[in-house]
Amino acid sequence: MSLFLGGRGSRLAIDWNGRALDYQQFDAAVDRWPESRMHDASELDLADALICVFAAARQGAAVRVENPAARPVRGDVDPDAFLLVATSGSTGRPRALARTAASWTDSFAEFSSITGITAADRVLVTGPLHATMHLFASVHALWIGACVTDDRTSATVAHAVPAVLRDLLDRAPALRLAVVAGTALDAGAQERAHGIDLVEYYGAAELSLVAARRVPEPLTLLAGLEAEVREGLLFVRSPYRVLGGPEWFGVGDLAELGPNRQLVVRGRGDAAVNVGGTTVIAEDVELVLDSIDGVRASAVVGTPHSVLGATVTAVVELHDGADVDSVKAEARGRLFREAVPRRWIVVPALPRTGSGKIARARVTDSIS
Repeated sequence: MSLFLGGRGSRLAIDWNGRALDYQQFDAAVDRWPESRMHDASELDLADALICVFAAARQGAAVRVENPAARPVRGDVDPDAFLLVATSGSTGRPRALARTAASWTDSFAEFSSITGITAADRVLVTGPLHATMHLFASVHALWIGACVTDDRTSATVAHAVPAVLRDLLDRAPALRLAVVAGTALDAGAQERAHGIDLVEYYGAAELSLVAARRVPEPLTLLAGLEAEVREGLLFVRSPYRVLGGPEWFGVGDLAELGPNRQLVVRGRGDAAVNVGGTTVIAEDVELVLDSIDGVRASAVVGTPHSVLGATVTAVVELHDGADVDSVKAEARGRLFREAVPRRWIVVPALPRTGSGKIARARVTDSIS
């Protein structure tokens, strides 16, 4: 399956930052794009970056879509490479990745079926393209013939991490569907999205989509994927994996496999905090904290302790006027004893990756 534009003629393809391009104009711009064996869309605005991506596909060339401020170290490029991207950097320095066009486009039909996104939708992209979830969202929207937009007031579909979704909902009156990824959907975001269909998917930059669900159904592996849990950690065999990746890729997340290809993801294996012999999963604590009134976002990390081995530290970003003591009291009533943070740090803003995910490694470095 090739990468093609799903819209034609005067149907709007891009409505971004005051610039509008219909599909006829977008297609002509793709044809006019200068030929090269290696394109770089990293520092272009969204419209030109997407033109560049589709031009590279049409020319059989490769295209870099990387964070200009944190480019990964990249060696020789595989001759079959199309997209040159990187991991998000949420747990460390971004790593260079390369993938074929098919490693994304072959999943588009199933993704369309799961989400129900159609050519009639206006798809809101809430982050930069070097965050692969936003690049995937944009390319899929154009493949299906929808409009990619930054206009929250007219968007019918939004792709966002949960923290961004919570802030978005009051300013997107036409929204019918939110596609959530990057981190697990928390109860607070889910409650605020009342009346809007929610689709959550789990994936990795190295694998693309792994599992998806319509809330409140369980996460289910995509067709054609296999998964195993080895010593509590998830390994996936996928036709959508990056070039050069192992046949069975270790995602690094704690997980459980259930009946009918159902998947429960418990969080990063390296984000487990051993408190006196009890394993506390950082993401589980964050889901509780993020659902407490007054908490905009949280990050949970372990702090060494001479007796217990480690204790839980919560770094929180609060809404204006929120009282951290009230948050602490609520947390004590909702978390089991070992999971209750012993140390609380309030910060103006948590460090984030381009997609909006919390950059856990930077949080840990900042308090060590």
